[in-house]
Amino acid sequence: MDHPKQPPAPSSCPQCGTELAPKLIVCPACHRLVHADELKRLAAEAERDEQANDLTSALSRWREALEFLPPDSRQHQTISEKISALSARVDTGGSSPSGKSRPSPSQAAAAKKTPLGKAWAWIVAAAGLVLTKGKLLLLGLTKMGTLWTMVLAFGVYWTIWGWKFAAGLVVSIYIHEMGHVVALTQYGMKATAPMFIPGLGALIRMKQHPASPREDARVGLAGPLYGLGAALAAFAIYELTGAPIWAAIARVGAWINLFNLLPIPPLDGGRGFRSLSRGQRLIVVAVMAGMWAVTKEGLLIFLVIVAAWRALSEKTTVEPDQKGLLHYALLVITLSGMCMIPVPDMPLRDTSPKQQESSP
Repeated sequence: MDHPKQPPAPSSCPQCGTELAPKLIVCPACHRLVHADELKRLAAEAERDEQANDLTSALSRWREALEFLPPDSRQHQTISEKISALSARVDTGGSSPSGKSRPSPSQAAAAKKTPLGKAWAWIVAAAGLVLTKGKLLLLGLTKMGTLWTMVLAFGVYWTIWGWKFAAGLVVSIYIHEMGHVVALTQYGMKATAPMFIPGLGALIRMKQHPASPREDARVGLAGPLYGLGAALAAFAIYELTGAPIWAAIARVGAWINLFNLLPIPPLDGGRGFRSLSRGQRLIVVAVMAGMWAVTKEGLLIFLVIVAAWRALSEKTTVEPDQKGLLHYALLVITLSGMCMIPVPDMPLRDTSPKQQESSP
C-alpha cells in the first residue's frame, strides 16, 4: 500500500497570492486551506477504498488528510470521527485485504486434531500468524537502519551468550517489534522500521497517533502477541529436536514479553491498560496473582503491584473492552506458563576441544 509522498507546501496562496511559510496549512489572509486540492484527492480516494472494503487503505488516507487540517477545525473533528468508526470496523473484523490471511475454520479445526492436542493448536496458530504475515515481517529487513542495529545487537549478545542464543534472541525481539508494525499498518498508521538498542531491546517510532484507547491497546499488545508466537515457535522446535538452546530461547523470549506487559507507559502493558475499565483492570490483577500462585515467577509480583496501583488510583472513563481484556489475560497466562519451561543445563557459548586444550 504505497501512497504518494506528501506534496510540498506552495510558496504562495493559490487563491489570494499571499506568501506562505513552509509549514502553514491555512492562508493567514483569506483563510483558505493551503492543501485544499490534496484534501479533495485524499477524500475521494478514501471513499473509493471504503466502497471497495479496503478499510486499511481508507484509514491511511484519512489519517494523511488530518495532517493538512487545523486541529481545532470542524473538518478535523469530522475526519477524526470517521477514522474512529473505520478503526472500530477493523477491530471487529470488518472486511479488508489485511483480513484475508486469517486462518479458516477448517485450518483451526485441523490444528486442534494434532497429536499433542490444544498445545499444538496454539503452536500451529502462532506459526500461521507469522507465516501469513511473512511479507510484512520481512519488510523491516529491507531497511538499512534495522539491519545495521540488528547486526550490532547480535554482536553484543554473541560476546556474552554465544551466537546461537544471540541469533534466537535478536529474531525474537525483531518479531515482537514487527508485531507493532503489522498492527499499525492494519490501522493505517505510519511508523519507522525497528531500531535495535543492545541491552534494551528495540523500538519503533509512530509517525501518527492512535485515534482511540482501543486502537492504542491493539497496537501495544500486538508486540507481545507476536512475541508469544516467536516463543511458541522456539518451543515447538525444542519439542521436535530436544536441543536445549531452543528451550532457553523460548523461556527468555516469554519472560521478556511478560515484562513488557507491565502496565507502565511506554511499555506495551501500559498501552494495553488504556482501553480497560477499572473492573477489567482488577480482573487482570487477579489473573496475574493467580499465575504467580501457580508459577512462583517473581516478575509477576511486580506486575501485580503496578497493575493494582493503576487500577485503584486512576479513574477511567472508557467503555469495557472485552477483546482487550481477553488479549491481556491470555498473554499473562500463556507467557507466565512458558516461564516454567525447564531448560537443561548447557553452555550457551560453544567450547570446542581445541579451545579447552588451550585453556590454562
